[in-house]
Amino acid sequence: MAITTFSSRELNQDVTRAKRAAENGPVFITDRGRPAHVLLSFEDYQRLTKQRRSIADALGMAEGADIAFDPPRMVIETRPADLS
Repeated sequence: MAITTFSSRELNQDVTRAKRAAENGPVFITDRGRPAHVLLSFEDYQRLTKQRRSIADALGMAEGADIAFDPPRMVIETRPADLS
């Protein structure tokens, strides 16, 4: 895994090169010589955060996708109102 460093100015001048570098590892983006941000590929980000598919992503899937969804049943009890 290669670590690449870009200054903010270099990033602004060549975003495509930074995105290509992020395919091989994290890209540190510096601001006045100090690390300020990190650019990662989406796959690296997901692996790092161990994210699962969100419900929004699941709902955006093509029709016919098999998604297990078994919500728990809710029991709502009523009680008389105390108007005293």
